[in-house]
This record gives sequence, structure tokens and C-alpha cells, in this order.
Amino acid sequence: MVKRLLIVGAGEAGRMLAREVGTRARDHYLAVGFLDDNPALVSRDVDGLPVLGATDALAQAVRAQGVDEVLIAVPSAGRDFVRRMVALCRDAGVAYRIAPGLLEIIKGPVHLEQIRDVRPEDLLGRETVEFDEGEIARFLDRRTVLVTGAGGSIGGEICRQVGRFDVERMVLLGRGENQVYEIERELRTLYPKRDVVPVIIDVRDRDALTRTFALYEPEIVYHAAAHKHVHYMEAFPAEAVKNNIIGTRNVIDAADAAGVARVVMLSTDKAARPGGVMGASKRVAEYLMAARNNPSGAPKLISVRFGNVLASRGSVVPLFVSQIRAGGPVTVSHEDATRYFMSLKEACMLVIQASLMGEGGEIFILRMGEPIRIAELARDLIALSGHKVGDIRIEFTGLRLGEKLHEALIAEGEETIPSRHEHILRTASRVPPRADLDAALDKLAALAAAGEDDAIRTELARMIADASITAASRADAAKGKPVKRS
Repeated sequence: MVKRLLIVGAGEAGRMLAREVGTRARDHYLAVGFLDDNPALVSRDVDGLPVLGATDALAQAVRAQGVDEVLIAVPSAGRDFVRRMVALCRDAGVAYRIAPGLLEIIKGPVHLEQIRDVRPEDLLGRETVEFDEGEIARFLDRRTVLVTGAGGSIGGEICRQVGRFDVERMVLLGRGENQVYEIERELRTLYPKRDVVPVIIDVRDRDALTRTFALYEPEIVYHAAAHKHVHYMEAFPAEAVKNNIIGTRNVIDAADAAGVARVVMLSTDKAARPGGVMGASKRVAEYLMAARNNPSGAPKLISVRFGNVLASRGSVVPLFVSQIRAGGPVTVSHEDATRYFMSLKEACMLVIQASLMGEGGEIFILRMGEPIRIAELARDLIALSGHKVGDIRIEFTGLRLGEKLHEALIAEGEETIPSRHEHILRTASRVPPRADLDAALDKLAALAAAGEDDAIRTELARMIADASITAASRADAAKGKPVKRS
């Protein structure tokens, strides 16, 4: 049966698709016409196909032409346009897919094979960022790479991306044996010629970490191991110190002893002007990376601040999707809460790009466009899941302890400067003197060992001038209890 296609967008991308349909796929598809919001094109023919109306006329065109599927071919479209087209297609009861973005169009012709389902990253409101893979390939060639937290969603994706290049060895270090097993098995299937080595170790185990680094002699380390759930770290500050701060110190010490060339630590936008323990612990880890960097030697210590990573384990997108599948409600902290978002591949390629660009001691930040309202993202995902507005209820639960209404990418007193990649910014933290930092870390380690939660919060607040950390009961924080506001 021949599918009847309606193409949204009569520009270059849409015309390429129409030509593809007419020449290579006419036994399976028939393009019946275009929709386009340029009034000069409406009621005209473009490459022999009629422009049936503006995009608002989608439902009428679907009915009149017996359309089986809509192809969205507007590569410069923002998230509002994509969201509106998805809603129109859903209301019309017609299947829909989307063409590649503008950067892919620039690289060459659009083919039917590139048409795909609409994804959450299409709602970012910007093009996903491209990285120089040729430069990365040369940088990683025949090198041994070690990834901490390799069993996590981001650590695992870093392993997948690194595995695409001709590395000498990949060392997968993590404490969760099941997760490490899964990524090891996947990598051996994807890249059978790669030397993949699993290592079950906790970064808090200094001696085991040092022995591992000495044994495998990694040249590049991607440090992704960390606790990241805000409300859990409010409930268990000692664990944030042990894992995020002391664990980072252990990685640095092991890298230093083993002669590692470069270490890249994954940080978070929550480290800028932190509103809770998790962000504060990552800010102190940034301090540590900058203070311990050796400007004239190795290892070069580099930090990368992430926004929220779409589809990473424990992030809002998988949560919302599971809630939608269960029929709702979808839980959102606050109607006006905003967050910066990046795709999983963007996050991991940013880390790899930073490892070759970094001179040491700096922090890299991806230009992520404007922050996205969490409530709007929830509505977008409800639409992408095939539901109409109102089918799935959104419930506003209130900000949890340690959460902020809006995140920042830049800390107080920091200035950003461009890097040689147009979409990556570079900044540096104001770092306490090395002796003061070492003393503070020793104090934090002792407080963590003693389980002195309130004293840990006090010390973190003292160390970070732009932090706003409040006391919380463990029970309230662990349950994600909303913040009380007067």
C-alpha cells in the first residue's frame, strides 16, 4: 500500500524530501503536497506539488488529501513550532515524523532514511551542538581511557562515544557491578576489537584506586562518578562529601601518581550559586580540580558544568515518561521552575571535547540557549506520548529541599570567555588558597566520617560565598519534602 505524505515546509529540506519520494520511493510513498507559512507560496506549486495552505490548515489538508503521515521538514524550527505541529498532528489523528536539523542539511542532501520520530531533544529550542570528530579521533588515537562511574547513564554514554574511536584500551571503573557488566557487554558487542577492561571499585577507596591507575596507566580519565540527586544529598550530606569531594581528591591523587595526562570531571550547573549540599559538594570539587592543576605539567585537571541531561538515569524525562505511561499525574515542582537542558550525546561529546581543549584549571560550559520551563517540558512529553492536553494531569508539588526555582551556569564573581569552539564557554572559579582548601577538605572528611550533617552544611556555606544552604531534617529531605515558604 502506498502511503500518502504531507510535507510541512516547502523550503530546501522539504523539496529535497519531495524529490526523494518521487525518485527513490514512489512504490511506497506519494507526496500529495506541502504546508508552508509563507503566504507567497500558498496556492502555488513548488516543484510540481501544491502548497495546500499554512501549517494551521493541517487538519483540513489531512482530511481532504487522505494523508497517512506528515513529515515535518523545517530544519530551523524552534521548540514552539515543533510542539505546535506535534499537537496539530495528534489532534488530526495522523502519524508524524521529523527531518534532520539545519546542521545536517548543511552537510548534504536530506534523505528519507534520515526522517525519524520526534524526540525530546527536538524541543530544546536550538540545534544540538556538533563537535569536531576528526580532532577528537586524532586526540584519542591509541590512548588508554579510564571512565569512573562507567555504569551510570552519562558514564556509560561516554564509554560508547569513546569506543567509536581507535583507542588502545577502555577501563570501565564503577562500584555497581550489574551496571558495569551491562555496559561492558554492550561495548564488546558494539566494538569487538576494543580492549575493554571492567574494574569494580569505589572512588572512595583511595588505595584500590591508586593500584588500578598504576596497573592500567590511563592517559585520559573521565571522572563521572558522583552522587547527583539533590534531595538525597540534603538528607545525607556526609555521602556527598565522601563521594563527590573526597572521591574526586582520590581520583586526582591516583592520576598524579600514575602520570595521567588529563582528568576531566563532570560537574553541574547546580555548582554555580548552589542552593543545596549536592551543588555545593560539586563546587568544592571544582575548587579542588583548579587548585591541584599543574600549569607546567600533568595531570591537566579540567571541569565541565552540565545542565540537565535529557534521558539520563534519574532525570525528569524518564520520570515524566513513566508517569505518563501510568496515566499520571506528572509531578512538577513549580509552574515557573526552569532548567537548562542538553542531550545525552551533547553532554558526553562536550566532556571529550573539553579533554583535548583544556589547558587545565578551567571550567567548560556548553551554550545551551534559554532555560526551559519544566512545566512546558511536561506538556510537550504528554503530547509526544499521544495524549491531548487535559488527558494527563500535571501536579505541582513545590520545590524540594535544596532545589532552586532557576539554575545559573555562572557563579558569583566568574567571567566567561569564548573557547575555540563556538558553542563552548570557558570560565574559572575563584579558588581558596591551596593550604586553606586542603585544611577544609580534611575537616569535611572528618565531619563526614563522624556523620556531623549540620557541621558539614556550615562548613560548605563558609567555603562558598554564593551558596545558600539551609539545615534540613534527614526524614524531610529524603522524602523530597517541599520547601516551606512564608
